[in-house]
Amino acid sequence: MTDSPSGIPAKRNFYGRVHGKTLRPSQKQYLAEDLDAVRLHGVTRDENPARRQLDLSVLPGDGPVWLEIGFGGGEHLVHMAQRYPDVRLIGCEPFVNGIAMALGRMRKVAVPNIRLHPGDVRDLFDVLPDACLKRVFLNYPDPWPKARHHRRRFVTPEHLVPLARCCAPGAEFRVATDIPDYVRQTLEEVPSAGFDLIAQGGTPWQDWISTRYEKKALREGRVPHYLTFRRQG
Repeated sequence: MTDSPSGIPAKRNFYGRVHGKTLRPSQKQYLAEDLDAVRLHGVTRDENPARRQLDLSVLPGDGPVWLEIGFGGGEHLVHMAQRYPDVRLIGCEPFVNGIAMALGRMRKVAVPNIRLHPGDVRDLFDVLPDACLKRVFLNYPDPWPKARHHRRRFVTPEHLVPLARCCAPGAEFRVATDIPDYVRQTLEEVPSAGFDLIAQGGTPWQDWISTRYEKKALREGRVPHYLTFRRQG
């Protein structure tokens, strides 16, 4: 891997799938007709090879900016956008099927405060301004259960250091997972990146909505764990 003059890797390995089941015709339609209008432009390397900082004034409204990393099918993202209409929400998801599902949900309700980045969150971190995020969600991230793959988890310095740079002092970082070893690694790594643990346990946040993945985990006997951190400073 080679670095650009800015020190940002010119190319990154991406681990995981970006395609799943064959898209339904309606989902293909959502991607073709809706994605460009809600996509956060200037994030990809093709659009922004110099990795210039994004101007977040292009986001609708002037409220605080929140980020959901890996929004899956968009249940939580759309729920939060409806509950907090004055918040500007960025959703990041590389999985095409999840993006299509989120766009389908966005067609059914009025959520003009959402913008999407259909790609790797590390590319988004490269171009976000310092201290711009007031709340970040990481809901049921890929657990990468094999020990040799733990370095691919989100809760590693490769992701947490740029996340900390983008979070304003006092920003809230929420993590939900049903994997005990992911809880362990989260508790070890996140404080080292400049976050204080505020709460953890089996009780979700008051504004939480259970996702398809969580419901499946509960059916299969896995126990959700919810962790809340606050950015130091």
